[in-house]
Amino acid sequence: MSEKYTSLGLMSGTSGDGVDASIINSDGVNEFETVKDKYFEYDSNIYKDFHFLKDRIFNFHDLKKLSKEINELERKITLFHAKITKELSDKNEKILVGFHGQTIYHNAMEKISRQLGDGKLLYQLTKRKIVYNFRENDILNGGEGAPLTPIFHQLIATQKKIKLPTCILNIGGISNATVVSIDELFSKDIGPGNCLIDAWVRKNSEKKYDHGGYLASIGEKNEIIFEQAQELYYNRNKEKKSFDTNDFDISFSRGLSLEDGTTTLTEFTGSIIAETISLLAKKGKTFNNIIICGGGRKNKVLIDVIKKNLTLKTKINMIDDYGINGDFVESKAFAFLAIRSYKKLPITFPSTTNCNEPCTGGKIIEN
Repeated sequence: MSEKYTSLGLMSGTSGDGVDASIINSDGVNEFETVKDKYFEYDSNIYKDFHFLKDRIFNFHDLKKLSKEINELERKITLFHAKITKELSDKNEKILVGFHGQTIYHNAMEKISRQLGDGKLLYQLTKRKIVYNFRENDILNGGEGAPLTPIFHQLIATQKKIKLPTCILNIGGISNATVVSIDELFSKDIGPGNCLIDAWVRKNSEKKYDHGGYLASIGEKNEIIFEQAQELYYNRNKEKKSFDTNDFDISFSRGLSLEDGTTTLTEFTGSIIAETISLLAKKGKTFNNIIICGGGRKNKVLIDVIKKNLTLKTKINMIDDYGINGDFVESKAFAFLAIRSYKKLPITFPSTTNCNEPCTGGKIIEN
């Protein structure tokens, strides 16, 4: 029997609003058990500073130009994670900590994926085994550094005895799909998830996001802007397996009301997700059902748009239907990836990130 580890996964998504934390027990291969899930909201300063910087970084030169501000924010974010780690790991000195950090810039073409989070400082503050910088090794081996969660999606499908093949659709800031088959694991970033909707709502109101899709439900779709958005999107490189939120922008929606802009962006996002998944099926990636996780699953209008635009008839479930809290799939995933990294097992594969060969990842700090 494989040795089991207790691991704390810390994931801060592209919404930049806080940290999802999950503790699991797992052997890093065949099984996992959830011990605890908890969300920690960033204070308003971290939230504002992150989005202020994120909105100004479009290339490597911007990273260099804003390095002082980035380093200051990185320290604040690391201190925030240290408090969480101390609270949740308590007296368990053997616990592994999968520290993803806060992505500030991701561009696989430039071979850069920059997460804010100082692994060495977190170790100094907590004296726990820290696994961090999960994406670098994949990029160095020809991969795009994302998506990283497919190997955990595969474990969920097998442990929950979900009929294969199945498609697990994660709608975070970026949306991505994993197709788990009996003999294959395939994944790719689709494009926007919540990022465009969130950015529009942040820019045009005091809200952080469209709660439950309410704004989208009372606005009207602008057909001209919708078509312009689709044309812009389809002129992009469709071979990419990974995206950053700054690969997309909301400038084409300017002039619309808060509600109409939200509706139009929700329709656009849902249509892209549905069309990409439908195209996967046409290209032979068949699946019995679609299982949705991530914050976007709570946006009722977005889910309805996806259902309306799917060209294939397939059952759609929320991952919560299988006894897994859909808000904490990625934090559990990074707890799991920390264990695999510690055991020197691969976390990415040619069919998930385009890397040259299966790659382990995650730098480890202990002792």
